[in-house]
Amino acid sequence: MNIYNINKGIGRTVEFKGLKAQYLFVFAGGLLGILLLIMILYMTGVNSYLCLFIGIGGGSLLVWQTFSLNKKYGEHGLMKKAATKRHPRYIICRKPVYRYFKFNSKLYQL
Repeated sequence: MNIYNINKGIGRTVEFKGLKAQYLFVFAGGLLGILLLIMILYMTGVNSYLCLFIGIGGGSLLVWQTFSLNKKYGEHGLMKKAATKRHPRYIICRKPVYRYFKFNSKLYQL
């Protein structure tokens, strides 16, 4: 029986078979989703060979895509990529410059 080390130290991220951090959750969630899809298809009466083909194809696609994302973006890469989409590309300044330096006494009254 094989023994797998999941965590290799305090403060380090979880790693299993090369998958790190959030990719483990993407992988586990994807496999769970494929399992549920196959169960629903089988219970509705879809041909068992088609269910088998969809399960194997979806599982292999999930494994390939997850490992390629892990290799391409690394441990924190997906979070960094998502954060860059939330930042504005440029800031629009439509007021004249002197309006930003004008003292407004209403804001500073007690």
